[in-house]
Amino acid sequence: MASELNGIAAREVNVTSLIDNQKIGAFQIRILILCALVMFLDGFDTQIVAYIVPVIAKEWHVTKAELGPIFSLGLAGLMVGFLVLSPLSDRIGRRKLILLSTVMFGVFTFATAFVSNIWELGALRFLTGLGLGGAAPGAVALTSEYSPKRLRATWVLIIYCGFSLGFIAAGAAAQLIPAYGWRSVLWMGAAAPIIAAVLIAAFLPESIESLMKVPNGIERIKRTLKQLNPVASFDDVTAIRKDDVEVKVRPVEALFGGGRTLGTFMIWIAFFMNLGMFYFLQSWLPVMLTDLGYAVAVVATVTALTTAGGIIAVVFVGPMMDRSNPYLTVAGLFLGGAVLVAALGATLSSELPVLMTMAFLAGFCISGGQKSGIALSALFYPLSVRSTGVGWCLGISRIGGIIAPMIVGGLLERKWPAPDIFYAGAWPMICAGVAILVMGYRYHTKSSVKSRANG
Repeated sequence: MASELNGIAAREVNVTSLIDNQKIGAFQIRILILCALVMFLDGFDTQIVAYIVPVIAKEWHVTKAELGPIFSLGLAGLMVGFLVLSPLSDRIGRRKLILLSTVMFGVFTFATAFVSNIWELGALRFLTGLGLGGAAPGAVALTSEYSPKRLRATWVLIIYCGFSLGFIAAGAAAQLIPAYGWRSVLWMGAAAPIIAAVLIAAFLPESIESLMKVPNGIERIKRTLKQLNPVASFDDVTAIRKDDVEVKVRPVEALFGGGRTLGTFMIWIAFFMNLGMFYFLQSWLPVMLTDLGYAVAVVATVTALTTAGGIIAVVFVGPMMDRSNPYLTVAGLFLGGAVLVAALGATLSSELPVLMTMAFLAGFCISGGQKSGIALSALFYPLSVRSTGVGWCLGISRIGGIIAPMIVGGLLERKWPAPDIFYAGAWPMICAGVAILVMGYRYHTKSSVKSRANG
């Protein structure tokens, strides 16, 4: 591919080879940072409602039960955004949808600061969720497109850490509420996406895959390639080629084409089970620990360790996925999560260092497994439908995230002991691990990996 790299007599450029074979430059780092920023703001805005709802309940003199649907409406909007808006990214352009979605959740977060009743709050959280659901899949797809094959899983995991860091930042920002009121964090949650949208408009490139579908897109592609490789000349390029599967049907239909039907169902099962367990830990672990008599500070620390474990997992799991069988890596996390969630249940009343260690390790596998699953979906689906594939995985997983806490609540109502609930929770993780093993057995061959990882 010398002609592609030094610009000599280049009439056709293979963009896949160009990205895979050159060193990482400032242009790609810029994309990584901006997409991580989008994910950070996504996580911040998703989590901030958990901190303002208790304050609103007191201010408006309504019960927590009356405010409960607010969480469900936010998750419903998020799920609809994942399922409905993500296919648009593969049609109208990833940068365009990321930009529109970021502005959307910024504007509706701003509007939320002016609500005066629970119906207005619920409607705006649904609309905010739509924007949040539209931004994430496009950011994952754009990052994976501009990342070299040798680092693709690692880069997707890095930007998805932004989501977890956004969760943590929301907790930190919530410290402002006693002094400045619940609206203060909404001002922050609204201003930051609008500022980010300006940066996205100025510095985030459009997907080359998307530019190949528009008239005269080759001129814009050549300008993008010049930023990607400033020392090369692309003035005489007349054709652009990518080593990717060309999809002729609608994006959602394409998830089941090209022999991907089994893989799509298996990865949906894994996402459904794993995110259900993640929301079980986030929703009910604090309640169970409080019932066992732990102090509020201890409860907050132990719960935060489950998120921290997922962030640390990126350091180890991303390189493993890039250098070895990614299916075995992700399946290992899920199966390890089955063991560790049971171990966490067994240590709920143990010495605090033991409990904290088990919480961290369970988060390493469960929260880390969720991030790794996103990376796996980015590897599995062709670039032309990658945003749709990632978005539908995230949308299906949210169904598990809604159902699992309800099931756990029902078990607690029936007086199930907390450790027994954790032991039962091992089974969904086993199902997730087996689903990925089945997927790996079917798809992890040299030919299938090459065809799915390219692009």
